[in-house]
Amino acid sequence: MSLHKLRLAAVPITFSSRLFLKPFPNTLTLGLFSRHLQPHKPLLVRAFSASAAVQDIPATQASDSSVARPQWKAAIDFKWIRDNKEAVEINIKNRNSNANLEAVLELYENMVNLQKEVEQLREERNNVAKKMKGKLEPSQRETLVEEGKNLKESLVSLEEDLVKLKDELQHVAQSIPNMTHPDVPIGGEDSSAIRKEVGSPREFSFPIKDHLQLGKDLDLIDFDSAAEVSGSKFFYLKNEAVLLEMALLNWTLSQVMKKGFTPLTTPEIVRSAIVEKCGFQPRGDNTQVYSIDGTDQCLIGTAEIPVGGIHMDSILLESVLPLKYIAFSHCFRTEAGAAGAATKGLYRVHQFNKAEMFVICRPEDSESFHQELIQIEEDLFTSLGLHFKTLDMATADLGAPAYRKFDVEAWMPGLGRFGEISSASNCTDYQSRRLGIRYRPSEPPQTGPKKGKANLPATKFVHTLNATACAIPRMMVCLLENYQQEDGSVVIPEPLRPFMGGIELIKPKLK
Repeated sequence: MSLHKLRLAAVPITFSSRLFLKPFPNTLTLGLFSRHLQPHKPLLVRAFSASAAVQDIPATQASDSSVARPQWKAAIDFKWIRDNKEAVEINIKNRNSNANLEAVLELYENMVNLQKEVEQLREERNNVAKKMKGKLEPSQRETLVEEGKNLKESLVSLEEDLVKLKDELQHVAQSIPNMTHPDVPIGGEDSSAIRKEVGSPREFSFPIKDHLQLGKDLDLIDFDSAAEVSGSKFFYLKNEAVLLEMALLNWTLSQVMKKGFTPLTTPEIVRSAIVEKCGFQPRGDNTQVYSIDGTDQCLIGTAEIPVGGIHMDSILLESVLPLKYIAFSHCFRTEAGAAGAATKGLYRVHQFNKAEMFVICRPEDSESFHQELIQIEEDLFTSLGLHFKTLDMATADLGAPAYRKFDVEAWMPGLGRFGEISSASNCTDYQSRRLGIRYRPSEPPQTGPKKGKANLPATKFVHTLNATACAIPRMMVCLLENYQQEDGSVVIPEPLRPFMGGIELIKPKLK
């Protein structure tokens, strides 16, 4: 198995912004998935713990005791999976997932039966203990002592088997993807539906250049030196390109903050378990994650990962919801398997800067926030004068966490095609069940059976959403290629000019 490994010095990074009543236990208990119903269409919304690239595990291998004990556990509703087997099975097929539902159901049934045996033995042990409290003949006591000893030994053995079985069940069940919104098109990427199209392609009266040629002619981008220093798919930004990057980030932050988002910068090294809990696969032949050699840490591919971890294992007050963040970070991706003209230049690189929106909300609010996120993206790109289309992505193109995902693809004239510049995903409670993020409803406490003792309302899992506000390299592709002029210069879109010190035009350098 090939892993992308880095040797980096361990740098302690801390980040504190926790709003909670008390820590949530590290080991999650099984719970019910929150129901999410629409007035016209019944929605099957259950967020399962899944990794997109988990290997298919046959039922015959699922009980292999060599399966490593999981470092963390997700709150998976196995009973719901069993009761909705057909819907889950169809969903797995539609999403082109390799999850093994039969293995999950078989392991769950075995676990339930074994749990009953354990409970029965505990009851018998307790009955023996009660009998020994009375007056007994020595022979009777000796018989009970022997019986209690045998029951204890049998119970210890069964409890050990139960722990192993639960670990195996968790391992296999984490491959089941989230359920899917009923309006999502079924099929591969080509089946995705156009939600909106804005603008039209610019017509040029002169031969156009792609961003690589523009970057070279205007002395803005240096791929050759970066390749010598770092390898392929790295780059230097120079001159006005540096100012353009800063302008894009600062303008994006200013616009999104007006919508009530809190700005963040994040750690860019996280533990592998956090990556997994967010639904990404840090190990495997086609991983997009750089792992740090000799540690359990990885470089982030998106700020979604460290932002998702801020409130991990917490119970939030309902009054603080929604939590809306706009996070800036450097991002690192292996881009395993990416090659060809369609990925050249800045379109697909190993390191880039990005501003990512992230929302934590109540389950009943997540669909409206999904619409808000895509609207923010569309407003940003419209303000920059881009021609783009928004797609409702088909089932096979959804990552394991996404219940529904909208992609924005902008026209890149130099490349001669549309290219993805943004996406917005509603992950429902898929990530929160893995990260252990709950909230306590603000309902009045219910009076308990004991006089004067009140019961707090039961906690619920939050829903999480993420959306790209600005991915710098692809935004630069769009701006350079769409705003090029016949004399080789590039016009700066008006909204960005105040953030570039008033620069309106990037002109060719005098030689």
